[in-house]
Amino acid sequence: MDTSTYELREEPPTPERFVELRDAAGMAHRTVEAAREGVPNSHYAVTVVAREDGDATVVGMGRIVGDGGTVFQLTDIVVHPDHQGQGLGTEITDALVTHLRETAPESAYVNLMADVEGFYEHWGFEPTAPDSRGMFIRIGEE
Repeated sequence: MDTSTYELREEPPTPERFVELRDAAGMAHRTVEAAREGVPNSHYAVTVVAREDGDATVVGMGRIVGDGGTVFQLTDIVVHPDHQGQGLGTEITDALVTHLRETAPESAYVNLMADVEGFYEHWGFEPTAPDSRGMFIRIGEE
């Protein structure tokens, strides 16, 4: 039984913890060097800290990236597998979407890439297909 208490913080994870959380959840790997460059450039970021027996560990995170006006992307929303099922992903996404609703211009475009079916619709996200389709390229895997 998990006896952790959780606290949501408006701050990004360390680059090292960013990589660890993504790896633990089976997300595409990012290097610590890339995270050192990218994470501080987040438009907005939150972490979830678990407190247990006096220890505090970042067990979840989420970020918003973008230009601060016309386009934003929710990204890196992850909860360590040992702490999933506690509603932490919902809490993280609530914080990100609330921040955008309070601060983003009315005409802002907000997107995300989701591997979780039926989760993000709760906040009003809709599939873009067939009107448009997402595409990507991963550098270093040509």
